[in-house]
Amino acid sequence: MTTLLIVDDHMIIRRGLRQILSENPAIGDIHEAEDGPTALRLLRSTPVDVVLLDIALGERDGLDVLKTLHGEFPRLGVIMLSVYPENQFALRAMRGGAHAYLNKGCSPDILFAAIAKVASGGLYITPAVAELLAHDLRGDADGEKPPHEALSNREFQVLQLLAQGRSVGQIAQQLTLSANTISTYRARIFEKLSLHNPADLFSYAARHRLTT
Repeated sequence: MTTLLIVDDHMIIRRGLRQILSENPAIGDIHEAEDGPTALRLLRSTPVDVVLLDIALGERDGLDVLKTLHGEFPRLGVIMLSVYPENQFALRAMRGGAHAYLNKGCSPDILFAAIAKVASGGLYITPAVAELLAHDLRGDADGEKPPHEALSNREFQVLQLLAQGRSVGQIAQQLTLSANTISTYRARIFEKLSLHNPADLFSYAARHRLTT
């Protein structure tokens, strides 16, 4: 029986996933955590086979939590389960130690297959992620990387939200951070990507397919 931990800051999502997962006889105990610190406390006292980890977790995003999990529990299977499409965060997640990256719109069969694969110590790679990995390898061979690859995980997340037309205040509220902090991230993004105004940002995001 595979034991799971669902890490998501939305109770409705956690309970919905629990209901779906409970229909699989191969899945045993299912635990829940609303944020990274809660997940870490639970994992230090409770054996878990696979973690289903969201990216948007407020003050400490899922990619940062993933880094900690990979360092403290190197054999723990982690599936990133996010609303963000693969082309936005899958590569960062896989590089950070995730064993699979799934969109929350995936079917239960795909979710069950990923859990089974990851619980056995393997990687579950969807066709979309496989294509991204292939392009990434080609980029490594050519020695060319787009400028946004130099952004931190949090900066990249803020870039995504800015490209969606969110204001600094809206992003601060969504990520549970101060407006000053988001403004600092915004300034770093503009500097690292050599952007001068919002139009430049929207153009860059569209050119690199960073928005849905």
